[in-house]
Amino acid sequence: MTQSAPPSKIVTAIPLHGPLLRGDRRPRVALIGRYGVGKSTIFDAASSPVVGHERLAGVGGAYQECVVDVGLDQIALVDLPSIDSLHQLNEHDQLVFMYLLWGDHWPLLTQHEESNESTGFAAPDVLVQVVDATTLEKDLELSLELGLFGRPLVIALNRIDEARKKGLFINVQTLSERLGVPVIPTIAHMGKGVLALFAAVLDVARQKACPLPQPPTRHIGESLQALKTVIAHPEIEALFRVPRALLLSQLAENDDYFLRALSIHLPALLPEIARARTTAEKSLPRPLSEELHADRHHRAAILFEAVTSPRGVDSGEGWRRWLDELFLHPRWGLLGSLLVFALVLLIVFEISAFLDAWTSARLANWVQQWQPESTLGVVGHAVADGLVGLVGIVAPYMLPLVLLLVALEESGVMHRVAFVVDRGFHHIGLHGGVAVPFLIGLGCNVPAISAATMTGSRRERAVSAILITFVPCSARSAIILAIGGKYLGGLGVFAIFMLTLIVIAVLGKLLARRYSDSALGMVLPIPPYTLPTWSKIWRKTWERTEDIVTIVTPLLVIGSVVLALLSHFGADALINTALIPITVWWLGLPIVLGVPILFGVLRKELSLLMIYQALGTQEIMPLLNHVQIFTFLVFLTFYVPCLSTFAVMLKALGRKEAWLSLMISLLSALLMAGVVRLLLELIKAIGL
Repeated sequence: MTQSAPPSKIVTAIPLHGPLLRGDRRPRVALIGRYGVGKSTIFDAASSPVVGHERLAGVGGAYQECVVDVGLDQIALVDLPSIDSLHQLNEHDQLVFMYLLWGDHWPLLTQHEESNESTGFAAPDVLVQVVDATTLEKDLELSLELGLFGRPLVIALNRIDEARKKGLFINVQTLSERLGVPVIPTIAHMGKGVLALFAAVLDVARQKACPLPQPPTRHIGESLQALKTVIAHPEIEALFRVPRALLLSQLAENDDYFLRALSIHLPALLPEIARARTTAEKSLPRPLSEELHADRHHRAAILFEAVTSPRGVDSGEGWRRWLDELFLHPRWGLLGSLLVFALVLLIVFEISAFLDAWTSARLANWVQQWQPESTLGVVGHAVADGLVGLVGIVAPYMLPLVLLLVALEESGVMHRVAFVVDRGFHHIGLHGGVAVPFLIGLGCNVPAISAATMTGSRRERAVSAILITFVPCSARSAIILAIGGKYLGGLGVFAIFMLTLIVIAVLGKLLARRYSDSALGMVLPIPPYTLPTWSKIWRKTWERTEDIVTIVTPLLVIGSVVLALLSHFGADALINTALIPITVWWLGLPIVLGVPILFGVLRKELSLLMIYQALGTQEIMPLLNHVQIFTFLVFLTFYVPCLSTFAVMLKALGRKEAWLSLMISLLSALLMAGVVRLLLELIKAIGL
């Protein structure tokens, strides 16, 4: 008898469809197609933050490559240079053709090629032809040619939405049955169908399912009998190592490369091939090469007519299509995402101000009326302070933000936002899926890190968790707004937040290099829009905030007690003296700010109160100038967020990554604050 998982935990079951395709077993998948069909867009939708760029044989067209996680499986995804047809290939298309056939394991016929030794490109296991649904007939000829390769083939029917808008409807099932390959409708620029496409790739890779034979029309097939007999020689098969149907097609079309290879390695067979071609042309109205090309074009046209039908302009899915145009459009999608973020922050902070006034503010006023003098009373007051601080974090800021973001996730909106910002996050070594945890971090870093560590690879979890510690949480933002807004103005506050974004971007680049060996691509799903249910919203919200009860609460209480006891027994002066090298020498601050700097790591939301207590006034401008205020705020912004954040990092990522995050935070705070101080002092000195 099996026991079900606790209700607080959601266990996701991922079905296995066969042996895992990972590591050495992962299939190599090549994206091919005409220029402009959306091939590179599909690659970008799944690619890793670390993409390899090379040239075929060192001289041909450029291709890009990365490893992509698809569920528990992986694929090595390659975006090859564009190619229109195998008919009359130019020099660069010839290289694409050769690498589709042999990769870098070129057969005997290419041993005379100098470029054979300058590449590490392996032959693809699966071909993915990206076709444009609005001009399908142009692509079907290449589809018939790729069917001759004897490799698993999947067709990505891209821009299916545009085809429907034009009144062209494509019977996907019929097209799939006629070609004997999976045909997956996609809207690449919106990320739709990409996950289903790679799922089909894995299916054909496991089954090793090849396309149905697509022979030429009967009269051409009969004319090629003599040529079939000639190429049946074992020497030719050993020389080329290609399917016989493909070899027949290329020699019949008088392929220059194949004939040149024969002239070098098997010159005695050239006269036989020439006679066989002459025999074939006697029964045809045109030269054999032209006849084969025309026949393939004709068969592609017949197939196009069989699978398409005009039905009038498709009206779409109403509001769903309108929302997708807003959130997933290549040009307007980012604007839609920014609009979502802006509305979330506006709603949350409006709610937060109301809740804060009715919860933590009232509790804080009530606690402050209690002024104990005994040690036991001081401890009790500190415990009350800690609990009030917890309420001040959770009730006004954390719960509204997490609830709203979970609702947006469940509705499908956040998946679209993640897709749009994915390319931007690639610049800092991450995927767009971490956009939600970063936004949660504006409320509190603790649930943000918990959310970040639930998705992605270990590399993704480590990098995102470290960077989230630099996202200004509500406590740090409150300090920046309270002091910076009063004494530095809106420009100063804006400069601090912009500096935070710059540091996150730079650190992301550096951390991406540290974890570059494990940087994998990820296919972000685009689920349908759904109406979220309260049960799922509350369950996910609890998952992301349960660490508040188990980790943050005791740490806040303990931190408050430690801080109160140190102040009660007069240890402040010793701490301030020990921190002179940092506060006075490096940061140029008054010595009394040592305690707020040190113990801000225990409870960041108490830093503001400690500053006022240390200076003895809430009007700090006479005691600190603008340079000192800006320097101090920069240090607090980058300094270790709080002990609770470190504890969550320790639990989620382990000791090594948690201490690495702590050191990065401390060094960044010291470096940025020191540099800012020197720059501002220099500007002040020259009178700007």
